[in-house]
Amino acid sequence: MQQRQALIVRGGWDGHQPVETTDAFVPFLREHGFDVRVEDSTAVYADEAFMRTVDLIVQVVTMSTIADDEFAGLQRAVLAGTGLAGWHGGIADSFRANADYLHMIGGQFAHHAAKPPAERAGDQADNYLHYTVHMTDLGRTHPITDGIADFDLVTEQYWVLSDEYCDVLATTTQEARDFDAWNRPVTSPAIWTRQWGAGRVFVSAPGHRLEVVESQPLRTVIERGLLWAAR
Repeated sequence: MQQRQALIVRGGWDGHQPVETTDAFVPFLREHGFDVRVEDSTAVYADEAFMRTVDLIVQVVTMSTIADDEFAGLQRAVLAGTGLAGWHGGIADSFRANADYLHMIGGQFAHHAAKPPAERAGDQADNYLHYTVHMTDLGRTHPITDGIADFDLVTEQYWVLSDEYCDVLATTTQEARDFDAWNRPVTSPAIWTRQWGAGRVFVSAPGHRLEVVESQPLRTVIERGLLWAAR
């Protein structure tokens, strides 16, 4: 079998453990026939000759910015058939100032609800809630989530702004509590895919830190998502 090329691009806010979470999937990718290149900068996206060889981009870069030539290279690769996959803020909260990036990904982090004020300690765990990831009808038959039942997590629960072009495999619902600004439950995509040109995009909103991406069944969902997205 001919070896395929995977490119891991990681960086941005360290709180999402971009190094640790991406390192966790390197052995899996190699076991499935990928040569893996790891970059700590989006500058590689501007290398047009290399990007033509890439079959899968795994991006975990929270917030940050991207230069025009770098985004042009990323977009060109996806349109030509390179898969793009990632989790949490590393893909759904990247490059906020680039509208074309947000259009390609199809979902943008807007909020994660916090614990009741009296229970907050001033650290990341203030935003860790118990919630359920619900499979959609599509998710129950899609290759990424086939056979995966609804599952519970205790971690950040992303409120995602999205559009109807996303193929939503799973959702999560933010309940409305008496101290929240919203006054009725709001359902957002939790796992989705998107066809962009000839390329496939896979996003998992859950994935805040290493212990989340390593938990089951989310680890299996991400592994399948990487393989599904790849050219």
